[in-house]
Amino acid sequence: MNKLLSSRPALSWAAALPLALLSSIAFAECERGDLDAIYCDENGDMVADRPADESEWANPDTLIFAYTPVEDPAIYSDIWQPFIEHLSKVTGRDVRFFAVQSNAAQVEAMRSGRLHIAGFSTGPTPFAVNLAGAVPFALMGSDDGQFGYTLQLFTHVDSDIETVEDLKGKRVAHTSPTSNSGNLAPRALLPELGVTPDEDYEVVYSGSHDQSMLGVVARDYDAAPVASEVVERMAARGLYDEEDVRLIYESDRFPTTSYNYAYNLHPDLVEKIEEAFFSFDFAGTELGEEFDGVEKFIPINYKDNWQVIRTIQAANGVTYTPENMEE
Repeated sequence: MNKLLSSRPALSWAAALPLALLSSIAFAECERGDLDAIYCDENGDMVADRPADESEWANPDTLIFAYTPVEDPAIYSDIWQPFIEHLSKVTGRDVRFFAVQSNAAQVEAMRSGRLHIAGFSTGPTPFAVNLAGAVPFALMGSDDGQFGYTLQLFTHVDSDIETVEDLKGKRVAHTSPTSNSGNLAPRALLPELGVTPDEDYEVVYSGSHDQSMLGVVARDYDAAPVASEVVERMAARGLYDEEDVRLIYESDRFPTTSYNYAYNLHPDLVEKIEEAFFSFDFAGTELGEEFDGVEKFIPINYKDNWQVIRTIQAANGVTYTPENMEE
């Protein structure tokens, strides 16, 4: 899976933690489910409980926010600026955008305490919850509360692939091992349609949805499963011509990027963070233009809204370990 990308050598998961956390939490006897040993989940909501000791609550003057890894982080830094300014105003804190290079690096940053608020992609969200103490609380949606995206399977318009079964013997681009729509969902769903990845077709990891789609257009790959929301934004920016590809399969809807705060943030700060998200007006902003059809952030919870994703990952034998993020 994705290697940790950082300007410094990757720390071990334990070494990345403050010593206070290691001494007070690492060996605590508590209910935790799939959570890492440094967290507890006594209320059964499947996310890390806030530390019982108030001295361990984080209340930083500067908040670090990161959006899920994308092809060009610089573009998204500008796109997110209106929200960053709104978040700063509501919380009364300086807020800085952190451009992450991989899902694993993003998870490591939150676990080590260097990242306070983050948008994690659908598939990596359970890793962030279980390894980094991320608490999902919001998704982008419409005024009527609708949200989500689909797995779409594209081929080149001139290819001989007409159905999913035609993928047999082909070279198909998956995005990355932890990606939901780019890898785990097709591995769970396509066998029911007569095709098993790695057995019936060759899987090649492209690194991102963008690269998968552009590879199909260039005919570097015969086909690619991708997230509908990503390719829609790519088309809107003119990164590829929709007439160059053909859709051969589309799944039911999945939850999209989750927005999270670190489990150990001070509750007063969490209240302000949530207020900032749920009061943000997308209309007339670059963020609203980029995420077409999105009108607001809507409240969600990990236990209910990520059940389908956990089911898909379980079908793939996924376990939430640091090694799986680093492979």
